[in-house]
Amino acid sequence: MRAFIFPGQGSQSVGMGQALASASAAARETFQEVDEALGQNLFRLMAEGPADALMLTENAQPAIMANAIATLRVLEREGGVKLVDAAAYVAGHSLGEYSALCAAGALGLAETARLLRTRGAAMQAAVPVGQGAMAALLGLDFEAARQIAADAAEHEVCEAANDNAPGQVVISGAKAAVERAVELAKVRGGKRAMLLPVSAPFHCALMEPAARVMDQALARADLRAPLVPVFANVTAAPVADPAAIRTLLVDQVTGTVRWRESVAAMAEAGVAEFVEFGGKVLGPMVKRIAPEAGAISLVTMADIEAFAKTL
Repeated sequence: MRAFIFPGQGSQSVGMGQALASASAAARETFQEVDEALGQNLFRLMAEGPADALMLTENAQPAIMANAIATLRVLEREGGVKLVDAAAYVAGHSLGEYSALCAAGALGLAETARLLRTRGAAMQAAVPVGQGAMAALLGLDFEAARQIAADAAEHEVCEAANDNAPGQVVISGAKAAVERAVELAKVRGGKRAMLLPVSAPFHCALMEPAARVMDQALARADLRAPLVPVFANVTAAPVADPAAIRTLLVDQVTGTVRWRESVAAMAEAGVAEFVEFGGKVLGPMVKRIAPEAGAISLVTMADIEAFAKTL
């Protein structure tokens, strides 16, 4: 059994998708459709930069999705692989959940791009620059990290945002509270604790204004049942009902990304191979969560061709 998985923010880099577009009409058509949906030459930004513009949340989110879907479409068209035949589940990390839904036919590509542009802009606007922060706490289990965040809050927001893998938890909230949590982690046995170079405190209560924006945007979206179930970030459980998916996507803006639990649950359900599209971020996490499972990343034409031959 196999799961197709899709990376989140942080996997963007200048040059992304360029080689794939040069090699495949399917990739070029994907990038063109996203450009037309957004009324922007996003692919040029992806291919040429500048890096600081690509890093902006409202650009990075649709760019990462476009790159992942382009990779999938090359596999489908040139490798002759259908997602519904090759994967039992799809899942994505944070914004990658939108990529997963698009991959599984629950959302159209153009609508996914527009939703992620809205999501990125709303998340950036929710908290003034400099007032929020995120930090990685390494070497602590999730409950220990969650308790550190709670103890550091001191009437401010400080919450566990991403449960990525064993010993790798990201916290998010008010800048001063997150800084207190970093220091507290160091004295409570953490191997390392460090602030992250992000533009906003994602996946915490401070994102409530963005959740309201997405509630309205998703209410207008044409959301269909996916071809295969998607593992939702906030429940770490499969979901296929469009109304439930819509609610969970709104909850995801402020909720914890339960990636460790999601991968563990898929492995428990029988997934023996995880295939990451358009990045090399999730594969290493998978190997730490489910060492017995295989994890491969598809980025280049060579990656795609080699994987197609195994099916």
